[in-house]
Amino acid sequence: MIYDIPMPEISPDFTIKDIHAIREWNYERLKDATEDERISDIKRRAREAKKQMDTMRHTSVK
Repeated sequence: MIYDIPMPEISPDFTIKDIHAIREWNYERLKDATEDERISDIKRRAREAKKQMDTMRHTSVK
């Protein structure tokens, strides 16, 4: 089971505290997930990230 926990706020300076908060958030989200659920989550999030990168790439190139 993957829990729907809001992502922590990240500071503009991106400190070690932010890294710890992200790691803790990710652990809490996935602590009861099966291996298949984890893989599905990774693939889904990767698709979303790729889509964002493609959008950024296409809007910045003129």
